[in-house]
Amino acid sequence: MQNKLVILLLFWTSIVCQAEGLPPLTHKLTAIKPILPAPSLQLKDSDGDIVDIKDLKGKVIVVNFWATWCPPCRREMASLERLHLATQAKDVVILAVNIGEDLDTVFSFMGQIEPAPTFPILFDSDAVSMDKWQVKGLPTSYIIDSNWQIIYRAVGGREFDHPDIINKVLSLR
Repeated sequence: MQNKLVILLLFWTSIVCQAEGLPPLTHKLTAIKPILPAPSLQLKDSDGDIVDIKDLKGKVIVVNFWATWCPPCRREMASLERLHLATQAKDVVILAVNIGEDLDTVFSFMGQIEPAPTFPILFDSDAVSMDKWQVKGLPTSYIIDSNWQIIYRAVGGREFDHPDIINKVLSLR
């Protein structure tokens, strides 16, 4: 029940943001102090296969929590794909964790994104990962270094393909 209330609150917040105008996407990341180990994350991808973040140890990982009804989430998705394209050959993995939506809703939205995301989309239909990852609102992203430590957090929309973010991500390898 608590997860449903969180989703309802997040949905209501997105409606209010739409009515008041959207803030610009930024390229700032917040350094985590003290540095924390990354929590576990095991979710199904769009093919129904389980993706376990622990299998990615040794890589830099960007974990983005999002939903299609969230305006800043929608706006940052193309920049996540451009970050993916710029860093995929350099041991960087992007994981987008959709909160509370079904495959059809997400695929319909993905067809509107240019460039279309090619990184893994994971599905958390019950929003259980939000507590474990301390997600208070959408979008929220975490950047994990190759030693399995959360180094940066971003709450709100970001321009993930901004050179400052790309350089920070690549420096964590």
